[in-house]
Amino acid sequence: MLKKSLRSTSLNPQPAAKFVKAANQFNAQISLEKGGHRVNGKSIMGLMELANYQSETVTLMADGEDALEALQVLGDLLEEESKQ
Repeated sequence: MLKKSLRSTSLNPQPAAKFVKAANQFNAQISLEKGGHRVNGKSIMGLMELANYQSETVTLMADGEDALEALQVLGDLLEEESKQ
């Protein structure tokens, strides 16, 4: 399993939907963890649930054959969102 820690961001519905759509293009299992709570990164409800947890960072995790590519692409999306 590969992990990448990023500055925490609160994903509103539109960016969360964009993230889930991108995550579902990968075969790897995608998870996000914030404040000790882990959710499925391919689930819009899971991402929206993370808004309830306080933390300075969010950890993106990917496990599977295309995990490295998934981590790079999805990490870039989260970093882009945190700048807005």
